Formats: sequence, C-alpha cells, structure tokens
Amino acid sequence: MSDSILIKKSPNDSRQYQYLTLDNQLQVLLVEDMNAEQAAASIAVNVGHFDDPIERPGMAHFLEHMLFLGTEKYPAAEEYHQFINQFGGNHNAWTGTEHTNFFYSINPDVLEPSLDRFSQFFIAPSFDIDLVDRERHAIESEFSLKLKDDVRRSYQVLKESVNQQHPFSKFSVGNLTTLAGEQQQLKDEVLNFYQQHYSANLMRLCIVAPVALDKLAQLAQQYFGAIVNRQITKQYPNVPLLAAPQLTQQINIIPLKTQQRLTISFNLPNIDQFYQNKPLTYLSHILGNESNGSLLANLKELQLADQLSAGGGVSGYNFKNYSISIHLTDEGWQQVDLVIQLTFEFLALIKQQGIEAWRYDERANLLKLAFKYQEKINPQDLASHLSINMHHYPMSDVLYGDYRMDGLLHEQTQALLDLMNVDNMRLELVGKKQELAHPQQAAWYDTPYSISAIEPERLAQWRNLTPRAELQLSAPNPFIISDAEVFEESSDSAIPQIATEGAGYRIWHKKDDTFNVPKGHIYLSIDSIQASQTPKHAALTRLYVEILLDYLVEYTYQAEVAGLGYNIYPHQGGITLHLSGFTGKQEQLLELIISKARLRDFSQERFDLIKKQLLESWHNQKQAKPISQLFTSLTVTLQKSNYEPEKLAALLAESTLADLYQHIDEFYQAIHVEGLLYGNYPRKEAARFGKNLQQLLSIVSQPSDEAKRELINLAGYGSLLRDIQVEHQDSAIIVYYQAQQANSKQMALYALLNHTMSSTFFHELRTEKQLGYMVGTGYLPLNRHPGMIFYIQSPTASPLQLLKAIDEFIADFTYALLQITDQQWLTTKQGLVQQLLERDTNLKASSQRFWGSIGNKDYQFNQRELVASHIESLERADLIKLTMQKMRPSQPDRLILTSTGVEHRNEPSIPSSKYIDDITQFKADAAKFLL
Repeated sequence: MSDSILIKKSPNDSRQYQYLTLDNQLQVLLVEDMNAEQAAASIAVNVGHFDDPIERPGMAHFLEHMLFLGTEKYPAAEEYHQFINQFGGNHNAWTGTEHTNFFYSINPDVLEPSLDRFSQFFIAPSFDIDLVDRERHAIESEFSLKLKDDVRRSYQVLKESVNQQHPFSKFSVGNLTTLAGEQQQLKDEVLNFYQQHYSANLMRLCIVAPVALDKLAQLAQQYFGAIVNRQITKQYPNVPLLAAPQLTQQINIIPLKTQQRLTISFNLPNIDQFYQNKPLTYLSHILGNESNGSLLANLKELQLADQLSAGGGVSGYNFKNYSISIHLTDEGWQQVDLVIQLTFEFLALIKQQGIEAWRYDERANLLKLAFKYQEKINPQDLASHLSINMHHYPMSDVLYGDYRMDGLLHEQTQALLDLMNVDNMRLELVGKKQELAHPQQAAWYDTPYSISAIEPERLAQWRNLTPRAELQLSAPNPFIISDAEVFEESSDSAIPQIATEGAGYRIWHKKDDTFNVPKGHIYLSIDSIQASQTPKHAALTRLYVEILLDYLVEYTYQAEVAGLGYNIYPHQGGITLHLSGFTGKQEQLLELIISKARLRDFSQERFDLIKKQLLESWHNQKQAKPISQLFTSLTVTLQKSNYEPEKLAALLAESTLADLYQHIDEFYQAIHVEGLLYGNYPRKEAARFGKNLQQLLSIVSQPSDEAKRELINLAGYGSLLRDIQVEHQDSAIIVYYQAQQANSKQMALYALLNHTMSSTFFHELRTEKQLGYMVGTGYLPLNRHPGMIFYIQSPTASPLQLLKAIDEFIADFTYALLQITDQQWLTTKQGLVQQLLERDTNLKASSQRFWGSIGNKDYQFNQRELVASHIESLERADLIKLTMQKMRPSQPDRLILTSTGVEHRNEPSIPSSKYIDDITQFKADAAKFLL
C-alpha cells in the first residue's frame, strides 16, 4: 500500500520515487527512471552471518548460494543465470554481518518475467538435495580462493580477539568442514534456517526501471506480495564487542606480504543514530588531514610513516570499532610508541581547538555540493545501494542520509572524542619483522599472531599529553567553493572535436550538455620514447610516477579534499594525468601539478622510502592469488613494453636518485601529448588551454611522435605454454585467443562469441563440474586487438585437467549453438547490442568512453555503433566458423598460462613443444608484432 512520504532528492535527480508497504509488510521503494536503458531490482534481507547457528558457521552464506539454484516455479538450476545473461543483464549477491543483498539488471522489455523469477527465491526455493553437495564445494572454492589474502587473514584474528559471546566472532564464509554431513541433513538445516530467518518484514525491495510508478507498484504487489511474513523480530545478544578484558590489548600479526601497519582502534557505540550530524565524519576529516602541521605531515617529517587513514573499522548493531590506520616506515616500526604518542597528542589538540563550527561547515559544504550536483549511477548499483539504505535511514532520507550534515553538535562530538582515550583503545601491529611473544594460529587461515596486555607504563606515557608546537590544525581551505556554476554554452557537436593541435600535441574538447553539472574531466597522455624502451626505463618511469604523487600531496591535499581529484599513472608509452571534479579552480590545480612535474626536488629520504615501497609492492605480487598473477603475466607476455614485476624490481633496486633525475630529463626531451577536456568547459577555454600547453611544451621539450604500443602476433606459433610459479594450493589457467585484425567486424565476432559462451561455460565448469570459484570467459582487447580468454582457478584440478575441460567445452559448443532456437539467437544478440549501446549514466562514464576512443584511434567516436551493427548481422554460422578455425585445430594459435598448485605438482603436466621459459628471449625472438 502506498505511503505518502516525501523523499528528499537531489535537484539534479530527474527520477521519480515512491515508497510503499505491501500487505505482507515488505517495504518497497520504486524508482521511475525514464532515461535508464536497463531495469534493476534488489532485495536486502536483514539476515547475515551474525545469525549463523553456532554449530554451522557459514550457513547464511550457503543459503545465499542455494537460492540461485532453482525454485518450484523455475526448477532448473541454471535457468535464472541464463535468463539474465540472455537478456543483456548481470546478477550477484553478497552476505554480510547483518544483511544479505541480492540484485540484478536486465533489458527493461523483460522486467516482468525477471521479477517473476527473482521473487521466487523468497517465495518457494527448491533446495534441491542433488545440488547441496555441489554448492558446498563452491563455498569451499570461495574459501580457498582467499586463504592467502592478508585482509581476510587479519580479519579472522580480529574475530578471535573480540568478545567470543558477540556474534561478530563467528567464522562467516563457511567451507567443507563447517558444512559437513549428510546431504539430507544439510538440506533440512538450510531449509529450517530459511524459514526461521527469511521473512517479508525483514526485507527491503527496490526496483529501478524506465516504467511508470503505478505500473511498478502493480508489479511489486503481483510478484512480491506472496512472500511470507513470519513476523520475525531481530534479537542479537546485548553483549559488547569488546569487554573490559579485550581493551588495552596489543595484537601482533605476521602477514604474508611485506607490510608494516599500525592500527589504533577505539571501542565506540553504534553510530547510525548520529547520521543526521555525522560527528565521526567530521572527526575523520580532521584526523585524516595531510596538510602542513597535520598528524601525517609530522609523522612524515620524522620519517615515521608515509600513509594514514582515519575512520575505518568494523561496525554493527551495537558497536563501531573506530580505527586510525598508519603505514609505518622502518624507523616508525622501531619507534611505534612515538607514533602512538603523536596520535594521542593530535587527539588532545582536536579536543582543545578542533570542535569549531567553521571546520564542520567545510566538510558539510562538500557533501552539500556532492548531493546538489549528484550524478547518476547505473540502475543495478542504485537498486542495491537503496535497498541497503532502507535498513539504515528513515525513508525520507533514503537518498539524502549519506550526505546529511545538519550542524555541529558540540556535546555529541565531544562525547565521541572523549571515548578515543588510552583506556578504550586496542593496538594492532602487522608486519613480518617481529617475533611473537605468545604465538597462536588463527583458525581456518593459519595466521600467526599473539595477544598481550599493554604494559601500564606504556599506557601512562600516552595519557594527559600536551601537543607539541609542530602539530597544528589546518587553516581554512582555499579550494572549497560555496557553490559552482554551470556554463550555459551548448555543445556544437555530439562528439569531441580538436580544439587545437600542432607539432607533438593534440587537444580534444567537448562541452557537456547532458548531465548539467559544474564538473569536468581533463586527460593528458604524455608519450616519450624513453618511458619503457627497456625494463630499466619502465622501472624508473613507474618510480617517477610514485615519487611525484608523494611529492604533490603537500601542495594538492586541500584541493583534493575540496573535490578536485587527480591521478597520474603509467602506460606502455608514457604517463597519463587525469583531473576531475568541480571546474571552478581546476586549472589552478593543473598548473600547480605541471609546474611541479619536472622539478628535481625530491629528497634522498623520500626517494629511498618510495623506492622501498615500490619494491615491496612488486615483490608482494608473488603473494597474490594465482589467477591474478596469471592476468598480470598475460599482458607482460604479449605486450612488448610490459615487463615482469620481478625484473623491474631487480633493476630498480640498483637505481639511484641521480639515475631518476637523468631519466626525467631524458623522458621530457621529446614528448607527444594528447589531451581531452570534457565537461563544464566552454570552447574558448579549451583553445586557451591548448595555447598554454603549446607554450609550455616549446620550453621543456621537442615534439615527438606517439610511442609505439606493440603486441606480439601469435599467428603461426601454435599453442604457446608458459607456467608461472606460485606458492598456493590452487591451480590456475588462462587460455587466450587473439584476432589478427583490429576492425569492428572482428570485435563484433569475439564479443558475441564471449557473450554467447559465458553463461554456459560458468554453469558447466563452475556449477556442474565444480572446478573452482573463479571460473569464466572474457572479451579481452589488447592494444585495440580483440581477443578472448577462458580462465579458472581450481582447488581440485591440475592445469592439464583444466585445459581438457576448456577444450571439451569449446568442442561441444558448436553443437550447443545449433540447438538454440532462432528467437533465442536473436535475443542473445539483442542483449549484447543493448549493453554496447547503453547510454552513459554520468559525466565520468562519458569521459572514460571518449578518452578510450581517442586511445583506440577511434576518431569518429562511433566504434561501438559499428560493432553493434556487425553483431546484428552475424549468424550462428559465423561463430561456428570462428571456433572451428581459431579454437578447434589440433594446435590452435593461442597462449596458455598456468600455475600448478601445491596439491597437483605430482600430476601430469600439459605437453608442449613451444614452452616459454625465458620471457625476455621470447620477446626478442618474436617475429611479428601487431600495432
């Protein structure tokens, strides 16, 4: 039934909203978005792993999996997945501490049948006994995937170190051990859990679609009105997350990756009640400041730390574990007590001087502008986000609650700040260079850790501190604007046009007249032949980017806080600078960055520190999950100017500050610049920008051509094999097929082949054969050349078995393609075409699309339309021909990357006469390259 609640929305939001409560007490938010090209729905259930039975950790997660595998009305296990995929959508779900979220998107033409299928999860799921064993193996694969993930491993230590009477302490993922037993018994238990916990009154439904509100209301009632209301009330135990014995403790954890991190956390109450004023958001704004005088600036000055974040930590129905996380240097690791002392001195400074209305108003104004000029997100993300927000905010604030800051409440803020004291604190120290006094092993992940009480004398030295003079609160931020202006000039073209060009540079421009926000995106790609000509050049370019980003923080932090974002990142031919945000003072920031970019003003201390961090980052990649390492190796193997992290690390280790300065000079000797201004920029501003850039370039460098981006041509190689050594129990494989031409017809062929295969591949190899949790196909263009990959990470099968499974799937696919009806074939093509031609939902998405087109030399900006046109004309015979010619020969041209898990090293390996054992030599010997 409709409820007349006024939902506060952004002035920039053209969507219409309606809230209603069905007779079964299901709360529903309907969103009419006539500009959306997809429809979406999401249900958030107030049930999570906190509700798991003590004897069945992971039950809520297991139930989430089982609900996808058939219902009484639609019993086939793969039916929902195939339906969503066929009609151009996607779906997913997650299980959290107190909520489980199910969501999907789809072609709006089939919204009604999709809602019918989706609603049945919550009305009459099958819980097919034949699928119980299969799906608990899927849970095991998901668990296995993260066994060497340091975040997950530390999270388990946190669970073991809190009050064990609190539900947070439960193991949340589940695995074959926790879900063991007879299939019938487990089926009965999951059905019982479902009936005990899933109830209409605990659910929040959001539907987003280009459909009128009255029609959406009718659909919500028709399809979701039958969900049973069991009138369940939530009753989590009223016990603290951290009781007195868990406070003033230090937890030491040894990670797998090299890192040195200190986390100071404080035991606070649940903060949902404070959402209207957000005192913790305000305090985090001050604590996380990085300008002169700040906590981080002082830690950097003393060479104790290089990064700091404030405001993280877990939260729930009766707790907020507020944390300040600090990345320590070697010196900081040795003087961790001084780092803690400085933190408490800064907290004392905030208590003395920081509770000021103007500081609060700075942060509140940023949120006000963000809400006023809010840009759209895609329907699926919106539906998922709002269904969760319905559990946290009154319906009137379901859109506004994340942005609302009604004013500084001194008493409320002071009370929370007072809780950030020594006696309400815990310390967590994560690093490999430590001996554990009382070593323990965390359950499930075998994380080495120890817990000890913090000595009274250490606690005493952090109490009642007087802040040192070097610690200062920030001055008013000059970049913050009270409001912003949208230029009225209309765009004279639907696509970017060249605003100015000359020897060695070209600047594109398009004034946005679609999204009506005073924001813009500036991209500058700087190509230099010196960027990655050799592995050492590439290593120094990467170091230059990292040290420049570090150097700029002091000068740009306030601009970033004010909504002027930027990033600098390396690519195969050089580096790219990307600015985004409000356009009022963007050019001021750009001039600042460019003026600093060529300075030889890096200190030896910062050079040593950033170099050390980069080396650690490259070495830590050896600890990433196998499939991630294979994806890195895929581009390294095929792109001429891309190199192994280990190779880069070895060359960087011997490099000096003088080497870096020389590299910077050589880098800028001859460069080519391509740029784009897109957003709230009049044309005359783009022309002026181009002239300024031209003057700058004539001073610092000679014009140059674009750097080459060369891709190894796999034609004639047959099956190339490369094995990557990874210390992990799982095996993994990627099989890559490459198109020889980079034209729109080849793009259409490979994209449609992937779209047609993906759902069936996932179902057969993940759901039915249970080969692993990470299973899929992908359309993968490299250097503009289309390609397709098949990938699997498996705890159960060796690389040879995985390759056989992939080859068998490809061999059977031709037959499967012939079995589908003409209507199914047409629908499959239409689904992909709609995905390709989907309109951009916001300024950022449009800017990325235009910039991608420039990078792909699609100067007519119509490649996706051409690809869509080719897809519409393709027949099944075209895909059959592609698979027969490219994938079915006895030795097809392809690259096979493997990693052999510890469990499979005694099993037969893949036979190959074309094994890549020296990547440098392989690239040197490569006969042909694709440009």
